[in-house]
Amino acid sequence: MADHNSIRQVGIGENYKMSYRTRFGKDNSACDSGNAVEGSGSSKGPNEVSNDFDHEIAQLTKHRSRPHQLLSQDMPGKSRLLVSTMKMLVGRESNHSGRGRFSSADGCHVLSRYLPINGPWGWTSQQVLLMFLNFQMMGGHIKIYNVDKGWKVQKDILTKSLRWTITDTSLSPDQRYLVYASMTPIVNIVNVGSSMTESLANVTEIHEGLDFSVDGDEDEFGIFSVRFSTDGRELVAASSDASIYVYDLQANKVNLRIPAHSSDVNTVCFADETGHLIYSGSDDNLCKVWDRRCLITKGQAAGVLMGHLEGVTFLDSRGDGRYLISNGKDQTTKLWDIRKMSSRAIPRLRDHDWDYRWMEYPAHAKTLKHPNDQSLATYRGHGVLRTLIRCYFSPAYSTGQKYIYTGSSDHCVYIYDLVTGAQVARLNHHEGPVRDCSWHPLYPMLVSSSWDGTIARWEFPGDDQVPTLERPRARRRRGYYNY
Repeated sequence: MADHNSIRQVGIGENYKMSYRTRFGKDNSACDSGNAVEGSGSSKGPNEVSNDFDHEIAQLTKHRSRPHQLLSQDMPGKSRLLVSTMKMLVGRESNHSGRGRFSSADGCHVLSRYLPINGPWGWTSQQVLLMFLNFQMMGGHIKIYNVDKGWKVQKDILTKSLRWTITDTSLSPDQRYLVYASMTPIVNIVNVGSSMTESLANVTEIHEGLDFSVDGDEDEFGIFSVRFSTDGRELVAASSDASIYVYDLQANKVNLRIPAHSSDVNTVCFADETGHLIYSGSDDNLCKVWDRRCLITKGQAAGVLMGHLEGVTFLDSRGDGRYLISNGKDQTTKLWDIRKMSSRAIPRLRDHDWDYRWMEYPAHAKTLKHPNDQSLATYRGHGVLRTLIRCYFSPAYSTGQKYIYTGSSDHCVYIYDLVTGAQVARLNHHEGPVRDCSWHPLYPMLVSSSWDGTIARWEFPGDDQVPTLERPRARRRRGYYNY
């Protein structure tokens, strides 16, 4: 498989959280301008939302991004669904809500209209750290850029113990440590809080290897996905031996191995800050929910979510222990409510044979539906081919998580409205599959990373001209592998 790049947003200072809400200088209509929006609109198109979708998550989403009733009134007793920024500011200054300030929902109502759809633009100074992961044929490098200092390289990590590629990375909640995984049972941990810029494995700094294999393992396995727990004390990993591993960083050992699926586990994450629930997705087409509180007695998943017709490439939790989204090789993103999960999976035979790494998805399969689909909504338009494309909820602070966004094998980034299923924007710049993308938690800025070797920044309103982004030299292509 060709070399790839992925990008992850990794942290932001708390003292910047209120700064952007005073920076409204553009009219909302500007969201419809620029060279980045293609195929946007308000219709559902091919996307599907279940009949009972409105009952809860739609209301939760609206609650997070709906202005105060008094701020949204044009005249007594009459409210508007969409209130202009100017009217919101006037209402705040007039203290219509009685609070003298915007609530978080008021802020989301304004900020969620300022989408990062213009660009790509040159780098600017923002108070956020971004991690750029770049695997090259002669060795693996992980670079952490400090965007607050003009995209200065804060850490250049020369990795070790790689097999094939760097499959995933994760930064600890306190931003002191970074872990990186490869197609081996070893996950390396690096201190990124030190003052040294260059981190050469076991030369200038120690890259401690965390061994995820357990006694009795006869076959080596690779790790596709790794994540820190919210408290930073544990790591959860998804592996090629169809298992999930939980590593205790304080005890320095694996404290849980779950034979989770019947095929590669491509993605895993904690459901919420408690760490009790774990979500996993696999090439067996299933998403599963694991409750560690009853795993020892039951020895099986708390539930199974059926709906994807092909393997699951990535999961993202809404952070509430209830809702999650997944990307699938059936070229869809799905929204799930774990309260709809089943106790067991119903076997389903495939009626076609294909490989997503080098083949197009069969045309007839695009119209197929799972007979036992438990998802709340299905979002179509992007492509999930060549690599494990990732998808995410938009930031809670600035958008109320009212959008989902995903990379795509057609070289674009897609943004969908969570509730209506509408394709809000299609960001088109790259010349290769976009494996990963990251939306700034506070500002309307998004960064995408592609197989073409470039990263691109999208924002609202953006600069006045589009810079020429230098393309990397062509790299020798390698064989395909499922990562």
